[in-house]
Amino acid sequence: MMYLKDYKKESILAPLFKLLEAFFELMVPLVMANIIDYGISNRNMGYIGKMGLLLLLLGVVGLASSITAQFFAAKAAVGFSTKLRQALFNHIEDLSFTDIDKAGTSTMITRMTSDVNQVQSGINMTLRLFLRSPIIVFGAMIMAFTIDVKCALIFVVAIPLLSIVVFGIILSTIPMYKKVQSRLDQVLGITRENLTGVRVIRAFCREKEAVSEFDTRNQELTKLNLFVGKLSALLNPVTYVLINIATVILIQKAGVEVNLGGMQQGQVVALYNYMAQMIVELIKLASLIITLNKSAACAGRVADILKVKSSMSYPAATESAKASTSTDSENAVVFDNVSFEYSGAGAPSLSNISFSVKKGQTVGIIGGTGSGKTTLVNLISRFYDASEGTVLLDGQNIETYTRNDLRSRVGVVPQKAALFKGTIRDNLKWGREDATDNDLWQALTTAQGKEVIEGKPGQLDFGLEQNGKNLSGGQKQRLTIARALVKKPEILILDDSASALDFATDA
Repeated sequence: MMYLKDYKKESILAPLFKLLEAFFELMVPLVMANIIDYGISNRNMGYIGKMGLLLLLLGVVGLASSITAQFFAAKAAVGFSTKLRQALFNHIEDLSFTDIDKAGTSTMITRMTSDVNQVQSGINMTLRLFLRSPIIVFGAMIMAFTIDVKCALIFVVAIPLLSIVVFGIILSTIPMYKKVQSRLDQVLGITRENLTGVRVIRAFCREKEAVSEFDTRNQELTKLNLFVGKLSALLNPVTYVLINIATVILIQKAGVEVNLGGMQQGQVVALYNYMAQMIVELIKLASLIITLNKSAACAGRVADILKVKSSMSYPAATESAKASTSTDSENAVVFDNVSFEYSGAGAPSLSNISFSVKKGQTVGIIGGTGSGKTTLVNLISRFYDASEGTVLLDGQNIETYTRNDLRSRVGVVPQKAALFKGTIRDNLKWGREDATDNDLWQALTTAQGKEVIEGKPGQLDFGLEQNGKNLSGGQKQRLTIARALVKKPEILILDDSASALDFATDA
């Protein structure tokens, strides 16, 4: 609820205006009773007209209160979800690669989109109905007592019975909504996998298999949704049956009282209207509880991500007194008996690795696919922490560097070229915001990308699509190499960054 603290006013005003609306709504049956008993019975048109205007006034003021409450509730709910989504995104950005690998990209996307939207709906509905519906239900019962005690006892029996049914069904569906969101994660995961790998799927003519697998997961989600939906759907018919039974008993009792002269016809109509109000509000309350169940399940999933503490911590300041300048060590990088194992891998990817790279030296790491080349260079940038041993940068343990200090010293060109939507200039300046156009062109020349960019309309201002999909593989690799060069790092890591380049360009 910390994300609602900036919306305290809205969170208070929304339910207050809903209570005001409820108060006016509870007055309507009494006004109708007076119209029947004093206006129609006595054929007093003046009184009927006056009471009619009062009904109109109650309706207008109630509508205004409802709209105002909706405005404040929507403002608070949208503001809450905006802050929550931002906090979640910020938290995910701070997680280590190990933490992200454990959670999975698909589930994080679901939690930032679908789950947060469900929580937003829950907040909105709560502010609008959480107080209003119980007030109407119990208010109707109290108002019934002001009319006739014997008939009001029907309300006293009906409300607990209805509550047992409503909450019984709701409690049984709570764990199922969590399963639904989990199945949604799986559907999103396979969707993401198929869309990102669509070229591979088509190259191997696996379209039918991909569709079949998606259909299987989709059907599982649909079946679970249908089961939960059927269980939730019992709410309406069961509550209507109970309410209608209560209504029949109420009319029978009230009819007897009218015949005995203990009640007037208008009072019977008022009691019936209170019972009808109770029906509507209990259905709304049931709907609210279903929404709250979904929201609670989704909020729990979002909270699970927010509770994850990053497995990697950085010092507030680089510990070495010579942090801002190079140390006297002749070695740029040293691996001292380093081993590393991915979480849940079952076997180490690197074992007892020891070597040193001197400043100004160029080193090539050669090995078969899956031999751990990328894993090794990821330890230099501290994308992962070594399971055993020590990695030294410039004679100093990399764990003593701040994040910014470490990243400023190391430039990485990843195995998979990743570019972002925006201009070429924006992408090249990721490493150094103050880089001049001359710096960018120098980096492009070194990366053999100058001619490529000169041939684009707007050159450095040429707009890139998401992930640079309007460039070829080789063009993307040249730009990612140039991006790392613009940074002018002390250590440059090229992780199979020339796989899409010809031999001459690579050289």
